[in-house]
Amino acid sequence: MRILFDNGTPRGLARFLGGHTVVEARARGWEDLENGDLIAAAEAADFELLVTTDKNIQYQQDLTGRKLAIVVLEHSHSVAAAVDAAIPGSYFEVEVPFQD
Repeated sequence: MRILFDNGTPRGLARFLGGHTVVEARARGWEDLENGDLIAAAEAADFELLVTTDKNIQYQQDLTGRKLAIVVLEHSHSVAAAVDAAIPGSYFEVEVPFQD
């Protein structure tokens, strides 16, 4: 599957997606494209999936009839909570569950 990571998607996530082709929006020169334009560019370039951190994309864009699937990463609040709780000498792991 051809997967496009938007600007907010952590690069390291790609290592868990073996067998797929992962490209970052910035690598295509698309870092300044807004959601609608990014989706259109991704579809025109035959990407099959967009991974984003934008939870509002479903409300901002009409996804009806799109060729592109969208996956939204929603665990930023867990990361923020861990950062806020961190003190010198502490250690936290933030689990991001993956569905099989």
